[in-house]
Amino acid sequence: MTATTCPPSGTGDAPSGSARHAGGAAAQFEALYRSCASDLYAYVASMLRDAAAAEDVTALAFERAYRRRALFDLRRGSPRAWLFAIARNAALDELRRRARSGALVGEPVDESTRVEVDDELGERRLLVRAGLAQLDAREREVILLKFVGRLSNGELARVLGCSESSAGTRLHRAIKRLREVCHAPQ
Repeated sequence: MTATTCPPSGTGDAPSGSARHAGGAAAQFEALYRSCASDLYAYVASMLRDAAAAEDVTALAFERAYRRRALFDLRRGSPRAWLFAIARNAALDELRRRARSGALVGEPVDESTRVEVDDELGERRLLVRAGLAQLDAREREVILLKFVGRLSNGELARVLGCSESSAGTRLHRAIKRLREVCHAPQ
């Protein structure tokens, strides 16, 4: 599915319309999956810092999107923004569940096993990761949605439930704060 088309219509898991429409709807949803899955997983993994939980939450987000596809309204945003909002809510649910149960966060990825083509790039990545850890959750979230999720400012606004102008301002402030904690020149 492209960012300008609507997710398949219908209710729940019941077939909607003709077999031809159902085939087209399945193809649209598959296209949405193919275009968003890796970005969605990266965003959720950045939030949860647990690969297994990120896989589960990403799958849950696609399942919820499929089941609720009849509720999607193209006038309220793109399918990509809608899917990221579902994933965001599912990841926040997981974080709340962990807080209630006192579950430990999974082991972070061992960065020493990654092969860096450029030592300077590797150092900058570590610096940015450390800087992100120092930001508050709202600042970190807006940066992750924008740069890991690769959302436009319009999509970012729809996921965060604010105006595009407000989303841009929040992003600008978060980047400024990240530069401060990373001691980068303004």
